[in-house]
Amino acid sequence: MSGPRGLDWPALMRAGLQGLRLTPDRFWALTPAELQLMLGTSSSQTPLLSDGLAALMDLYPDRSERNT
Repeated sequence: MSGPRGLDWPALMRAGLQGLRLTPDRFWALTPAELQLMLGTSSSQTPLLSDGLAALMDLYPDRSERNT
C-alpha cells in the first residue's frame, strides 16, 4: 500500500509507533520531514555547522533594527 508520492504508510507507521514508540497522536502530528529526521533518513546531505548557523543568524536576526 502506498499513499501520495509513494509513501509506504504501513512501514512508516511501524517505524514510528513500534520503533520510535510514538503515540498515534504524536505520530500523526509529525510532518514527513520530521519523521524522516527522527528515523535518520533525512535527504539532507550536509549538516548545518556553526559557520552556517552564524551566517543564517546574521541574515535573519531575532530582533528588527527598530527594537534594538
